[in-house]
Amino acid sequence: MARLREFYEKEVAEKVRKEFGIKNPMAVPRIEKIVLNMGLGEAVQNSKIIDVAVEELTSIAGQRAVVTKAKKSIANFKLREGVAIGARVTLRGARMYEFLDRLIHIALPRVRDFRGVPTRAFDGRGNYTLGVRDHLIFPEIDYSKVDKSKGMNITIVTTARNDEQARALLRELGMPFAGR
Repeated sequence: MARLREFYEKEVAEKVRKEFGIKNPMAVPRIEKIVLNMGLGEAVQNSKIIDVAVEELTSIAGQRAVVTKAKKSIANFKLREGVAIGARVTLRGARMYEFLDRLIHIALPRVRDFRGVPTRAFDGRGNYTLGVRDHLIFPEIDYSKVDKSKGMNITIVTTARNDEQARALLRELGMPFAGR
């Protein structure tokens, strides 16, 4: 069992349940999935960038990344419908908890001048999206093979009813919020 999942089941769920006065143990907020997304606008000119991004995202997540394609043509961006413009991975279960553990304890402390993640990145429904400017913070990436630094979005989808419950859940799991 993943270390973070065990920690959630033994300690975090009980703390969050008491904090919000939840009587039903199935109503306690939990993490449902984590989505990693890497949008690559420069892939319109150079399609080989997509292959590199898929490999890097696969090594970060431990699960094969999927190529995302443009839904609409946009003339100003020289973009055609169906052209590959990014890569994405959806993590659930044990891989999700392993990734979140690595993100909180290994990757985020490697960010330069790190003071915590913003608390305003919740969407109103209990989901949290974190933007990472540099994917090199993950130890799985080999510096010598990277030609250009890429950013990515990490969305943590929870079953929380509102942002306060989701913030409490992530705080108890160890997410380093700014101004803590």
